Amino acid sequence: MSEALTGSPVNPDAAVSVRGLRKVFGKFAAVDGIDFDVRRGEVFGFLGPNGSGKTTTIRMLTSSITPTSGTISVLGEDAVKHPDRAKLRLGYMSQKFSLFEDLTVDENLRFYGGVYDLTAEQFAERRAYVLRMAGLEGRESELTRNLSVGWRQRLALGTATLHSPEIVFLDEPTSGVDPTARRRFWDLLYDLASNGVTLFVTTHYMDEAANCSRLAFMYRGRIIADGPPREIRESLLTERILDVSTGDADRSLTWLESADGVHEAYLSGASVHAVVEAGLSPETLTARLVAAGFADARVVPVDPTLEDVFVNLVSQQRGA
Repeated sequence: MSEALTGSPVNPDAAVSVRGLRKVFGKFAAVDGIDFDVRRGEVFGFLGPNGSGKTTTIRMLTSSITPTSGTISVLGEDAVKHPDRAKLRLGYMSQKFSLFEDLTVDENLRFYGGVYDLTAEQFAERRAYVLRMAGLEGRESELTRNLSVGWRQRLALGTATLHSPEIVFLDEPTSGVDPTARRRFWDLLYDLASNGVTLFVTTHYMDEAANCSRLAFMYRGRIIADGPPREIRESLLTERILDVSTGDADRSLTWLESADGVHEAYLSGASVHAVVEAGLSPETLTARLVAAGFADARVVPVDPTLEDVFVNLVSQQRGA
């Protein structure tokens, strides 16, 4: 957990090492004293709802903005004192589509090849790799604006990795992308990771968290949990989860929120997940729901998902 890092020096052997990182805008602390390490070669997921401080953090790590206080080491370089030293060794794919839509696929690649100061030989080699990786061979002359969102994201990933970076920061890379394109995009990320590239991915999609080797949950500017996905599920949520299916999920949610023995209830897909006390069995809750007018109620125990863990952690933070 991140608490163990508090007060310790940054780790120069880590891809990213952060201690006491803070960013204040006026009186608002967007990032409020966080500590974490990202190991080289891992897929690190930085999760949290919109507004939790993820984008502000990634902008500090890439030296786009200066922290109010704290220490940042990126690839062994002090990113606060010497923000330019590691820049050519990292890639960055921003939350907003950052390519030129009025340029062709090839023109975008050539522009970024110039930004990264690639030689003609380096560019030719990397261009061929990016087109093959992104599945854009044969579409080099197509205007970028004519590509679907999923294909544009692939091109954006290609430009972010054109210069063979050691670490790639991806800020909400699949936002607005359909589920099929999201899965294909993650296949590309796995290919990068298999070649030793460190990936730092921010997302608010809890289902994507399982794709990461390690996670950090961000809420209101602070890290409230971190570790491998399985460890987080097993160690941070010991309460029982029941999946409640009825013909009217919204109405059953309202009923469950005030039901005895139910600590918390929230929508999960087409059903409702209820965090209940140990003594409340599925059979008992089913009978109570039927008596309350939910004749088709079906209640089954389920293993906690990362979404369940996050909702539980947020609830604890709000009650603290």
